[in-house]
Amino acid sequence: MRRLYNTFLAVGRVRSTSCLAFCLTARQETRSQAERIRIAQRRFQLSKIIYIYILKGGDGGVSILVVGSVALDTVETPFTKVEETLGGAASYFTTAASLYNQVNLVAIVGSDFPREHLDFWRNRPVNLVGLQIKEGRTFRWKARYHMDMNARDTLDTQLGVYAGFHPIIPDKYRSSKLLFLANIQPELQMEVLEQVSNANLTVLDTMELWIMTTRPQLTEVIKRVDVLLMSEEEIRQYTNRLSIVAGVHQLLDMGLQYVVVKQGSYGALLFGADGTFFSAPTYPLEEVIDPTGAGDAFAGGLLGYLSKVEPQQDGHYAIDEIKCGVVHGNIIGSYVCEDFSIDRLRTLTMDDVATRYRRLVEYSHFDPNWRSRRA
Repeated sequence: MRRLYNTFLAVGRVRSTSCLAFCLTARQETRSQAERIRIAQRRFQLSKIIYIYILKGGDGGVSILVVGSVALDTVETPFTKVEETLGGAASYFTTAASLYNQVNLVAIVGSDFPREHLDFWRNRPVNLVGLQIKEGRTFRWKARYHMDMNARDTLDTQLGVYAGFHPIIPDKYRSSKLLFLANIQPELQMEVLEQVSNANLTVLDTMELWIMTTRPQLTEVIKRVDVLLMSEEEIRQYTNRLSIVAGVHQLLDMGLQYVVVKQGSYGALLFGADGTFFSAPTYPLEEVIDPTGAGDAFAGGLLGYLSKVEPQQDGHYAIDEIKCGVVHGNIIGSYVCEDFSIDRLRTLTMDDVATRYRRLVEYSHFDPNWRSRRA
């Protein structure tokens, strides 16, 4: 068993305690009851050691780098209100992606940032070396949702220490093979790209504000990334095309590999420079509590899934893996909507994700051998 475990470490495949469980139970059926008890005890002790090892980035495997905002949100819906909850694009992404693999976080918070949130991340595979803690107030955002929950109004924004934020990528982060540029100013996103050059896949998120106020800078960032996430309205605003398909083709002509069109409660569309088109269904929710952060959690599911997949020899990911990643993104995004802040993600397991994945396959499957039938 020790040789098997060491082999897993050597190839960088011990990503979670589930791999440890496999190593320790591979021959368990042949052991006595007393031996099984001793194995369980060793598993508990060794799992803590391995978890710390992974948390510190020692496995040498695929990790995910995210640069974005960490905030304290106050959110009102037609039914209730929560105040000073954990928010910000990087918070949602980090919590979602850490379900799959190690996440290296780069962001800034103030000296008033609640310690409980830091402790929560420390108990997950999240590296906080790149999280700057500065004297002052943490970024705060306040919004009110409409009755249909697809529209909201921003009531107040207080930048706090975020106003002076410039991302500094620690040396140990620069080998991250997956990079998510969360929704921050394009000039800050460009600062990140200047520091990280070896990622296999770089994913960019943006919003209407940057399209309207910093379009030239945003254009330069788009030219340097692989995947762009945009809503239908953002694509129309950026490309000035009424047709989403025509707008996507314009974006792909800028050198992108893929464009993902976020459709909120209707799912997501994937377009590829190679002509790929894929429509990923959404998971039907009976009740939406709070859709804040669903798009960031979508990105966390996408890159989280890809972090567990071996890229092809050219460093690119197979299109079928990209499609599965988009489905995982939709699933994680749907779970976020079931509660405020990241609260639903706190207890989410891969078994939950697998269950919803199977249901989506059932919901979206149809007979590929259709043919017209004469009466």
